[in-house]
Amino acid sequence: MIPQTRIPCVLMRGGTSKGAYFLASDLPANPKLRDRVLLRIMGAPDARQIDGLGGADPLTTKVAIVSPASRADADIDYLFAQVMVDEPVVDVSPNCGNMLAGVGPFAIEAGLITASDPKTRLRIHMVNSANVCEVVLQTPGGKVTYDGDARIDGVPGTAAPVMANFLDTAGSTCGVLLPTGNVIDRIDGIPCTLIDNGMPVVVMSAAAFDRTGYETREAMNADDALKARLESIRLQAGPMMNLNDVTEKAVPKMCLIAPPRDGGAIATRCFIPNVCHATIGVLAAVTIATACILPGSAADGIAVVPGGERKLLSVEHPTGEVTVSLEVEGSAEAPDVRRAGLLRTTRRLMEGHALIPADVWDGTPDAP
Repeated sequence: MIPQTRIPCVLMRGGTSKGAYFLASDLPANPKLRDRVLLRIMGAPDARQIDGLGGADPLTTKVAIVSPASRADADIDYLFAQVMVDEPVVDVSPNCGNMLAGVGPFAIEAGLITASDPKTRLRIHMVNSANVCEVVLQTPGGKVTYDGDARIDGVPGTAAPVMANFLDTAGSTCGVLLPTGNVIDRIDGIPCTLIDNGMPVVVMSAAAFDRTGYETREAMNADDALKARLESIRLQAGPMMNLNDVTEKAVPKMCLIAPPRDGGAIATRCFIPNVCHATIGVLAAVTIATACILPGSAADGIAVVPGGERKLLSVEHPTGEVTVSLEVEGSAEAPDVRRAGLLRTTRRLMEGHALIPADVWDGTPDAP
């Protein structure tokens, strides 16, 4: 009998996502083998992911890979991997700001970082885009706490706050905030803002598709005609955004917007890439909030934008909202976002070992 390979693993909720957290040293060094291991751990491709840890949804089929910092201006490295549910694909091109919320606590409890009292401030190197995010954790007595009174929409109950401040994320994946150089591009006749302030997103008015933008997630996911149109635009937008062929990538995210109806700045329905998000990704929210302040963008005339250099924009989504704090320099005609901050929470859910058949990987660190 050939034993299964045991891989140390922690299951955590990060923001409104959930996934498996690993030390990079516990996974294969070879990226192709690592991806095969992650697919097997998550049970993909399979719509139910019945033979793995994945939750049959893009939001619960995520992976955080953590290692010591590889650069002097950071305390820890974080590589995000989006495991596709029904395709044999692991995409490491995008970041995930929700899973990032769990990276600091994971690193402290794994012994990679020493916590301070009563708070710990960490600089996390987001390996996917080579950006740095500053996070502030609650660590009374030098220990991680998950209990607190912070609440975020899309997660029941309350937890300790995790403040995430994203620094200089413009063009993190695409190389520049507006990769085509235009505030508006027309694709299949639809006005689109192709933008990347931490996450490549195609921003479009829902009304351009004869939709309200307030449809439920279930209605959006059942709308095959809409999803086909969005995918056609996405495949064309990929090369325009310096992402090349995005057929097997989770980016760019597609976002339909509408005027806010619950007192926020903008209403959103995001797709990752073809499934309507139950909430909204952290960096997608940052990018969409940035589009809201750009004159002439797809959000211009739809978003309700406050004045001042520090702008609080409530981005509405199917299960509530997320508030983005933007610190803006420059002029009204050419605003420059220097820092974007959000409140997240996280919780450690399970710790132990993920098990995979030894014929996928026998645990040898440098296996080809």
